[in-house]
Amino acid sequence: MRICFLALFNSANELAYDILRDQGHNIISNLRNLWAELCRAYYLEAKWYHNGYFPSINEYLNIAWVSISGPVVLFYAYFSSTNPINKKELQNLEQYSCIIRWPSIVLRLTDDLGTTKDEIKKGDVPKSIQCYMHETSCSEEDAREYVKHLIDVTLKRMNKDILLENPVKDFSATAMNLARIALCMYQFGDGFGVPHPETKKNLVSLIVKPITMSEHRQLLI
Repeated sequence: MRICFLALFNSANELAYDILRDQGHNIISNLRNLWAELCRAYYLEAKWYHNGYFPSINEYLNIAWVSISGPVVLFYAYFSSTNPINKKELQNLEQYSCIIRWPSIVLRLTDDLGTTKDEIKKGDVPKSIQCYMHETSCSEEDAREYVKHLIDVTLKRMNKDILLENPVKDFSATAMNLARIALCMYQFGDGFGVPHPETKKNLVSLIVKPITMSEHRQLLI
C-alpha cells in the first residue's frame, strides 16, 4: 500500500509541477479531490460487497460511473492537453457536467457487459446486470438487453449535451472518444483484461499495421 500510494503521490505531483512551471496554475487540490472521490466510490462498493448488499440499478450507477475511473481519465486528459488551463472550464468539469458523466457511464456499462461474469467469479461487487436482475427478478439475458438500452440512451444524451451545447469547447472530442474507446474495447467481451482475438486484430490494424495510402486507394476502387 505504501509503494502504491507513493507511486500515485509522485505521479500526481509531477503532473502538478509541470503545469505549475509551464502555466503558473496549481492543480494539487484538484488532483487530491479527484483521487479522494474515486477512493470513496471504491470504499462504498467494498462495503456493498462485504455486506452482501445489492443496490438498485440507479444507486449502483450513481457510484459506478465514478469507480470505473472515467472522471480520473478525463481530468488527466484535460490537464495534459489543455494549455492554458481555463479556470471557468475547470470549474464546470469539477461539477461533473455532462461532458464527464455521460462518457463515464458508457464506459461503466460497456465494461459491465464485457467483464461481469469473470469479475463476479473472482469476487467483486454486483454489477449493473446483477443489480437489475436482483431488482426486477428478470433473467440475465433481459438484464443485458436493458443495459444495452441504457447505453443507447446515454449515447443520445451525450450527443445532445456535448455536441450541441459544447460545454468545454476544445475538450468535447476527447470526452466523446472515451465512450468510443469503451464501445470498441468491450464489443466482444473483456477487450482490456482478456483481449478477444478480434480486439487484438483491430488494435494491430490501427496502430501496428495501419492501412497504407496505396491500400486505401485500392479499397476505394
